Amino acid sequence: MSSSIHSSIAFKLSSSLKTLLVSSKIYSSRKSLSLSFSPPFRHSLRLSYHRTSTDIISMTDAADMDAVQRRLMFEDECILVDENDNVVGHDTKYNCHLMEKIETGKMLHRAFSVFLFNSKYELLLQQRSATKVTFPLVWTNTCCSHPLFRESELVEEKTLGVRNAAQRKLLDELGIPAEDVPVDQFMPLGRMLYKAPSDGKWGEHELDYLLFIVRDVGLHPNPDEVAEIKYVNREQLKELLRKADAGEDGLKLSPWFRLVVDNFLFKWWEHVEKGTLSDAADMDSIHKLT
Repeated sequence: MSSSIHSSIAFKLSSSLKTLLVSSKIYSSRKSLSLSFSPPFRHSLRLSYHRTSTDIISMTDAADMDAVQRRLMFEDECILVDENDNVVGHDTKYNCHLMEKIETGKMLHRAFSVFLFNSKYELLLQQRSATKVTFPLVWTNTCCSHPLFRESELVEEKTLGVRNAAQRKLLDELGIPAEDVPVDQFMPLGRMLYKAPSDGKWGEHELDYLLFIVRDVGLHPNPDEVAEIKYVNREQLKELLRKADAGEDGLKLSPWFRLVVDNFLFKWWEHVEKGTLSDAADMDSIHKLT
């Protein structure tokens, strides 16, 4: 076989392999990957990958994930912070949610939890989809996610970056148009720091901004993110809590939602009804909860 044919095949194989590796996220574009071919092709293909073995994302993890969740886990870059909420770096959503990395103490990242009430002062809850990598099929508050390491979501002034992220994810997860949830209508009430395992392999370690908003909105839930939604009043929520505590119907609540319920929600709900949410706000404190 001529050298030109070898070169053509090598180029096509190299391109195909690199595409496969990128789509499966076997390597990060920030790290070097070299492909070396030794024609004729009876010789082995050599890969030089300059990361530690613990940083290599396994094919098993990627293959087990829904395509949408895989993209989010490997492309989204979370904002790493210290316990005082100072930005110290960024890393993939995948790395930030691996318990083995969380236990190193270096994966604390910024998050937000939205509590959206309608004009009847009912709280919108969602059940996370079955394809979610962490905490699938658990019931939780309206929307829970992360501001990303991008300019619009790093803005510190008046928590604008977190508000921008909340507006983005309400559209992504629940199909709520941006005009239904203007960023200036989110009321940040507090911050909490918590750590929670999901299934042994995955977990959370977050500094979570708690955002309240009272709006009637259009809803078009994304089935890749949300299995079910419902509005509840306080008594209906208490019944959900009772069922979760009793293990009825397999009902489970997310750990961050339960922490907010047990520490803040019902007293803040009174402020929702009275229109005095600003009186409840305390953004100077960071509540360390377990």
